[in-house]
Amino acid sequence: MTTHHVKDDQSGADLSRINFPSNFVWGCATSSFQVEGAAHVGGREESIWDRFCKKSGVIRDGSDAQVACDHFHRWPQDLDLARSMGLNAYRFSIAWTRIMLADNATPNQAGLDFYARMIDGMLERGLQPWVTLYHWDLPQSLQEAGGWENRATVDAYVRYVDAVTRVFGDRVKHWITHNEPWCSAMHGHWDGQHAPGKTDLKSALQACHHILLSHGMAVPVVRRNVAQAQVGIALSLHPLYPASASEDDQRATQRHDGIRNRWFLDALAGRGYPEDVWQLCANERPVVQEGDMQNIAAPLDFLGVNYYFPEAIAHCVERLPFQAQVVHRADRERTAFNWEVAPRDLLPLLQRLQNDYPFPPMFITENGATYEDVVSADGRIHDVERRAYFQRHLKVVKQAIALGIDVRGYFAWSLMDNFEWAEGYQRRFGLVHVDFETQQRLIKDSGLWFREFLLGDESGISDS
Repeated sequence: MTTHHVKDDQSGADLSRINFPSNFVWGCATSSFQVEGAAHVGGREESIWDRFCKKSGVIRDGSDAQVACDHFHRWPQDLDLARSMGLNAYRFSIAWTRIMLADNATPNQAGLDFYARMIDGMLERGLQPWVTLYHWDLPQSLQEAGGWENRATVDAYVRYVDAVTRVFGDRVKHWITHNEPWCSAMHGHWDGQHAPGKTDLKSALQACHHILLSHGMAVPVVRRNVAQAQVGIALSLHPLYPASASEDDQRATQRHDGIRNRWFLDALAGRGYPEDVWQLCANERPVVQEGDMQNIAAPLDFLGVNYYFPEAIAHCVERLPFQAQVVHRADRERTAFNWEVAPRDLLPLLQRLQNDYPFPPMFITENGATYEDVVSADGRIHDVERRAYFQRHLKVVKQAIALGIDVRGYFAWSLMDNFEWAEGYQRRFGLVHVDFETQQRLIKDSGLWFREFLLGDESGISDS
């Protein structure tokens, strides 16, 4: 393969695919609810997000995901686009609501057949399938029985995982049990920004415990059903910094780190929940049964790291029980989502994970940015900022590998613009632009850069 160099004008550094291991995984990611649409096709059940979208005022543009990107019907075209960019892996999620019917005991053959076709399509295109088993779309029938606060949902999840891995285990080797349990539990049950929209910390911590327990209970099931299985979990992790040099802000940062990062990392590493957080949550602690923590700590084959931005933390007496709040740093570069752009902070995060926890290897399972994309007069989308965002973060991944950190792959979020949860269709993360009225796809310049970076002269794309 021809080696091709692309100049990152913002970082002033050359970036080449040859800087990465030959077996490095280059992928993009999507999730079922955000892209599939076809909400009433093939026996699909209602999810908590279908129900949440019906609430007034919770989705910024008042939209829903009934159609989304119509990926259910257009997946061959979408996989062609992923492959055309030189990617060799596709991370997607299976919708629990397509697989298990209301009794949560009978696998839905129509749903299994749909994902079988799509997985076969990936393999035909040279795309390694990476399955996320849960990306926030709990069946509404289970929510009505208590959702993730109900321990029975753990058993329901394990039945679902068993059904899926039995069918696809001959073709899929890479499995992610959960995507960002922080978001499922905390945004869903503490601040109410996500489905099911609750606002109670005790509910959030109980849901979080059951999500982590379901992960641990599912790991041996996947290994039993899938020869040479690689099983992991994808966490949203944030480097944290005190908002000032004050001791109050430093202590607040430690407390916030306890619930934001260590609550998940420590439990998965077999250390139990952090003692400082446990003490702070005296009135909100989850019910933990004997053996739960051992099950949560089932050995991982990899850790998925979703990285977007760091957080600055200030002491705040009113925000109980952690007395910490995230503060806005006005002098920082930001995306259109108002997220801080901080590629350099990815390195200390990866160093912490490798040095403090027994988790390697690691994969960057999400990284991306939203900007105000405009179709130019020449018919292209010159998303210079997004292209630079990817280049700058990949430069840090390259640096981490050179330092001996075991990072084995990178998944851009996202393949295409989609339904961005509570933001509706207002935020565009895609390498591919989607016109949601016509469903027309258009590869942005950031996607063309990936094609050039990964394929070099074979792509036929000139410098832009």
